[in-house]
This record gives sequence, C-alpha cells and structure tokens, in this order.
Amino acid sequence: MATKTEHNIVLSQKEFKVVGQRPVRHDGVDKVTGRARYGADIHLSGMLHGKVFRSPHAHARIRSIDTSKAEKLPGVLAVVTARDLAPVDDSLFELYAAYWVSFRYLSNNVLADGKVLYKGHGVAAVAATSPHAAEEALSLIKVDYEVLPHVTDVEEAMKPGAPVLHDRIIAANPRDRSLEGTNIALHHKVRLGDVDKGFAKADAVVEREYRTKTVHQGYIEPQNATAWWAPDDILTIWCSNQGHFGVRHETAKLVGLPESRVKVVPMEIGGGFGGKITCHLEPIAAVLSRKAGRPVKMTMSRAEVLQATGPTCGGVVRVKIGATKDGRITAAKAYLAFDAGAYPGSYVDNAANCMFAPYDIENMWIDGYDVLDNKPKTGAYRAPGTPNGALGTETVVEELCRKLGMDRLDFRLKNAAREGTRKADGTRNPRIGFIETLEAIRSHAHYRAPLAGSGPNRGRGVSFGYSGNVSGAAVVVASLVFDGRIALSLGSVDIGGTRTGLAQQFAEVLGIPVEEVNPQVADTDTIGFTDVSSGSSSAFKSGWAAYEAGQDMKRLLIARAAHIWGVPENQVEFAGGAAKHKTDPELRLTLKELGASMNETGGPIVARAAMNPGGWGGSYSANIVDVQVDPETGKVDILRYTVFQDAGKAIHPSYVEGQMQGGTVQGIGWALFEEYVFNDKGEMLNPSLLDYRTPTPLDVPMIDTVIIEVANPGHPYGVRGVGESSIVPPLPAISNAIYDAIGVRVAEVPMSPGNVVKAIKGQRRS
Repeated sequence: MATKTEHNIVLSQKEFKVVGQRPVRHDGVDKVTGRARYGADIHLSGMLHGKVFRSPHAHARIRSIDTSKAEKLPGVLAVVTARDLAPVDDSLFELYAAYWVSFRYLSNNVLADGKVLYKGHGVAAVAATSPHAAEEALSLIKVDYEVLPHVTDVEEAMKPGAPVLHDRIIAANPRDRSLEGTNIALHHKVRLGDVDKGFAKADAVVEREYRTKTVHQGYIEPQNATAWWAPDDILTIWCSNQGHFGVRHETAKLVGLPESRVKVVPMEIGGGFGGKITCHLEPIAAVLSRKAGRPVKMTMSRAEVLQATGPTCGGVVRVKIGATKDGRITAAKAYLAFDAGAYPGSYVDNAANCMFAPYDIENMWIDGYDVLDNKPKTGAYRAPGTPNGALGTETVVEELCRKLGMDRLDFRLKNAAREGTRKADGTRNPRIGFIETLEAIRSHAHYRAPLAGSGPNRGRGVSFGYSGNVSGAAVVVASLVFDGRIALSLGSVDIGGTRTGLAQQFAEVLGIPVEEVNPQVADTDTIGFTDVSSGSSSAFKSGWAAYEAGQDMKRLLIARAAHIWGVPENQVEFAGGAAKHKTDPELRLTLKELGASMNETGGPIVARAAMNPGGWGGSYSANIVDVQVDPETGKVDILRYTVFQDAGKAIHPSYVEGQMQGGTVQGIGWALFEEYVFNDKGEMLNPSLLDYRTPTPLDVPMIDTVIIEVANPGHPYGVRGVGESSIVPPLPAISNAIYDAIGVRVAEVPMSPGNVVKAIKGQRRS
C-alpha cells in the first residue's frame, strides 16, 4: 500500500534531536528474520497440548458433563471443567481504565458454569500428548443440554418476553428497578442543558438511524497460552497479550493463587487492537497443567477466535441535531443500543461520551443501553464503541450543512470544540487540536481537487472523529552497561513500535542516539506493575516514565562524575551523551567512560521511574474520501483517501502513519465488508477469514496521511494517543461519500453491495 505523508505543524514546538525522527525499529531484524518469538513458538520439555470443548448451542442449560471416556483415552493426562477453577464471588475489578468487570463473569466466560450463553462458549478442556489426541478426546466428552430460546439481535433482546440471559445482572452501578428481569445491563444517561428548548430554537433539524453489525478486530495471530504449574505452586505463563500484568491478576484470581506466585512472560504479539486484553486460555492452561503435572500449550483455531473471543459491538444508533439558519447547533440527542454479548460491557458509555466531542453543544441528551444477547462477550476494538456513535453524528452534521446551504467546514468551525468546551461526560477540554484539524483539511489539495476517477455516481465524503485516550501505571528501568549503552526495561507490551518510541523519549533526555538504547519488555517478576497497552496509552504513560527514567539517569551520571572529579554536583551538567564541568572544559566523561569505570567509582548505575500520570489528551482525526458507486450492483469503490490526525507530537512519524493507515483500513472493512452473520439457531455462519470478509490490497487505495501536531500540555513531549481515533471517521466519511454519489443513505452497516441496492430500491419505492 503506497503512501504519501505531509506534515502540518500548527503549534510552535521545541525541536528535538531524537524525538520526531524515524530510526529503524529495534525489533525489526527479529521480526523479518523469524527470530522474534510469539506465543505459538514456545516449546517446553514434556509439554502437552490443550484443546477446549465448546458449546454447539447459543443458549442452553448444562444438565451434566461426562468426561469419563475422554479421561481414559491414551495420551490424555487431564480433563477440566468450570469446577476446576477457583470459586469466585461477584466482586468487581476495573479492567484497566476501561470498564468494571465481574470476576464471576470472567470465570464463567472462560469455562461455562450452569449455562452456555453463545455458540463456542467453552465447557471443558483436555490436555494430551498430541493435538490429535486432544481433538479425539473432545469428541468423547458428552454434555446433556437443556436448549433454551436465544436472541442475537439487540432490538429483539430489549423487547418484553425476550429470552433473559441472567437472572441477576452484576453491575458496577445500581440498576434501575425497571431494568430487573431484562437483558439491559446499563442505561447510560447524559443530560446537559435543555434539549427541548434547544430544538425549539432550531431552524433545521435532521434525524438519522443506523444499524451496525458485530465485527472482529481481525488480528493475524490467534489467542494462545502456555502454562507450567510447577510442584512448588509457582505458575509461569507465556502468552501474547496486550497486558501481562492483567493476565497475572485475572489468572491468579481464577485459579486461586496469590499474584506473587504467578509469573507472566510476554511474547511478541501478532496484532491485538484491543482484542487481546482479557484472559481466555490462560486460566484453562493453568488448571490443566496443575492436574497433569506438566506444561500445557493452547492455541485457538481461527474459528475459535471469531466465535469465542471479544469482537466489538453492533447495535442501533439514532441521532438528532438541530441548528439555526446561521449554522449554530442548538441541541443534539442520541439513542444508542449496543450488544455486549453474553456479559456486560459494550462500551456504549464510551461512545456516548465521545460522539459529540468535536462540537461545542450546550444542550445534549443521550441514552445509551448496554444489552446482553447470545453472542460472544464483546471486547475493546480501537476507540471501542466510538465509530458507531460518530456514524450518526457526522452524517447528520453533513445533512444539516446541505439543508442550511452552508459549507461543511464553515459549519463545523462555527461549532468547533475548543479548550474549555464541556464534553458529554461533563469534563472540559484541555488544549485540543480540532480547529487545526479542520484548517488542515481546508488547505489540503485533496479537498480542493476535482473528484478522483471518471464516470457517474462519484462522491466525496468528509468526517471527523475523536477518541479520549487513557493513562495508567507505568514503570521503566534503565541500566548503564559497561560499554556505555543503556539497557531499558519496559513494563508496556509492544503492540506497534512501543520499544522504539519509548527508547526515543529516553534517549532525548540524555542526548544520545536511540541506537545506544536497547529496549526490552520485561516479565511480571522483573519490572513493576504497568497497565495494559490499550487506550492509546503506551506512548503517553510509559513514554513519560521513560522521560523520567532519563532524568533520573542524568542525575545519577552527574553525581558519579562529580564524585570522580571531587567537585560539587551543581558544577556538573550532562548533555550530548557526556558529563561536563560547567567551567572547566578539560573535565569531560562520556557514557562509555562512565560505564567502563562503574565498578571502580561506586558500582552499578541504575535509574528508574514509576508513575501513574494524568494529563492525557484526546486526539482528533478526520477523513476525506472519494468513492464511486455502481447502482446496479451496489459495489462501492474507494478512489482516493486522505487521513488527518492530531498526534500532539509524533515521536516516530512512521509509526504514527502506520497507526493512521491501519485504523483507516479497519474502518473501511467495518464500513463496507465486515459483519458477523448468524442463522436462526444463533450460529455464526462465517467463522473463517474465507467467509468473514476483510479488506484486501485490491480494496484499499493509496492512503495519504497528514500528521498534525498540537502539543498536549500534559506531557513532556506533547504526546497524544494515536492508535484509536483513526478508526472513528471512516464509517461516516464513506457513508457521506456514498450519499454524495447517489443521494441515498444506507442505513445498514456494512454498506455492502446488497445493502446499497436495498437502500436504493427502498428510496425508489418511497
């Protein structure tokens, strides 16, 4: 995929020597030569192979499980069910600044207890000397089910009389009494100002409704876990997960061990995008290992990944916005109903808090419903929930502009969120870059150019998006090596160039080339607790920790040089990779010299930083897209695409571009191709990458990128998260482009050929 990158620096920033450069990534050679080790690359002496027996039903009560024949099969050393997990209560824990999770639900999702709630729900597991023996053992497990009515549609799940998944829903907040006995786990309410008065002042009002489908993150590497429960009750787990400390916490609770007796070794991760945060296999591998007395390795098939991990939510989005004839938004109202799958947590609250964030709206009313249905428990997916909300907001804004006869950018500029603007969650914006993003589009050649391609039914769409980002705990430890290089130990899992980005922020402090820093992700026993790599947080929180570790290292180096020279520390400075006396130019010690003399001058030099920084800033993004629509077949071809994003400060511009392009491609897939298809039995009909349609290189044109840099004042280098907001604008941008091309709104997402043709025919009938 070709690319062209432009930089639009819109805020005066300090120039850096290392930050903002494009060094070769430290793990690049490992990745291209096959030396990098992923979870599936683990091979231990005496290792067994684990497999999971999964429910064939979408909703059923488990009457009994007979594993006796499987246990007698030659080569089978262990068979487990939910009874082999530790008893857990209803206690809640916060899933890494995202949402509150019940340990009971987490345990029941790993292995069903009492009921299965979706096809593919784990019921039992086996460990055998070969994968083939394990597969054969699965066929010998007999489960007696009482099949229950199921529901896989949000609207159906909300109706009176719908099959109820849980007799009692465990929730973080007290639930309305009116929700008892329903599948609604949460009613998230936003009430700002007076929307009725706001709509009464409006000269134009537009309302639209959309239905979106469940989609998957589409990472290449399946979930995996290898566990070795040693005789001394020390459990070691190797896995590919976005947060190895989270794996430790969850697994320890589910298997009944203190966290201090669980060690998690992070392997390379072949894509995650939010889908590899929660435990799936790790606790199962652990209890199988305990029972068998040998290490157990488990890897999901692609069908298991699609049917039994955490896709993102689908649902219903309805948005209504009013504005005066001079283009001032007076009120906005939204209804969101998202499916959470088998257990609560669809991120509908995140969507509600972000969907109107680009605009300064005095009067807002949002109702968001977290709805349970017989699908796999939904998980995070790049700005979770937010693309659904943006689809409603940005298409309605586009139609308001047309109705009022206003330029789309002028309208948005008039209503643009600024520093101090109150968002839906009640907080006020810090310094943000939405206006600068608007101006970047206005001045871009794509916006001023004629439509790409030739022929009829071509259209252009513009849209904007926002993701709030998060922070969390972070630890970085730096050790000076005898040859003058730096060994940098990180607590954040590397999910997209994290090692190099953090090494750059550390190297900038000391004024040394980033090649002199060797960054490595440490296991849970050798580094302090660090929150999961999610929410566009790693470059922010661990980058700040790397900066502080650099400052600590600088202080230690100054103290060591002062000790060697016998002078006060305030007479020494460290810059450009060397300690220098402020007034005597003859006194100078390089890092290499300081490293070589460590043992003789005081011992090892080890710096660290442990922090939980606030001050993260939200990130705005935007798209311009040209499409061509064939009204006979409904096929949509993307002709030209340009992506804009405020990165705050692009630590490594190539990585930022990659995040922008990657999020956009996933958004294109969501908009045009991807969906979970269920039959009347609640079975997913497309659980393979042959049938689950994702974009190929033939579907995606050159994606041009424009990095905007409006420094986040809450970070030493001005960093904002960049991994999430890029997936927010594609759905509405493509919808707007299709509308521009054929004058028809496609209310069903994906906007696949069938749905486009259906929308065209529906308009003709009306």
